[in-house]
Parts: sequence; C-alpha cells; structure tokens
Amino acid sequence: MRVYVCSCFGITEAQVKQHAEDGACTPRQIASACKAGTDCGSCVRRIQALLGRGACPRRELADQGKPVLARILAKSQVPEVPKEPGIAEAA
Repeated sequence: MRVYVCSCFGITEAQVKQHAEDGACTPRQIASACKAGTDCGSCVRRIQALLGRGACPRRELADQGKPVLARILAKSQVPEVPKEPGIAEAA
C-alpha cells in the first residue's frame, strides 16, 4: 500500500525513507532529492516526522569533525611575540 507524503509531486513515504537512507537528513535535503515539500509545504512536518532524530551519516561526520576543528582553531591563535630587549613598553 502506498502512503503519499507529498501529494503535489506524488512522493511516497517509502521514497522519503529511501532518500533518508541515502543520506538526506533534513527536509531541505529531501526536497533537493525529490522536490517533496517545495510546492504547498503541507508535507514538511510529515517529512520531519519520518526523518525523526535517528542517526544521520552527515551529522555523525560533522560531530566527528568538531574536535578537529577545535584543534585547528587553537593552533591558529596568534602566538605571543617575544619582546626585544631594551624596548620600553607603553604605559
């Protein structure tokens, strides 16, 4: 039995789930994959419900990258420049 999520473009629940398995994690990514949610918008909440809060490969990659980004930012901070002897600091 086909359960339609997006009647504007004839997108079924199974199609949305397949796009999610292929890596679409947000309604916007689903829209890019099949146009669902881009016309009247009444299906966007249903798409969000289908996506749920399950594992998302893209989100997992982004979460793994956070510590790396923090290390890069820490290294990119401007180091303190050593003072030359004999130069007075401004008060």
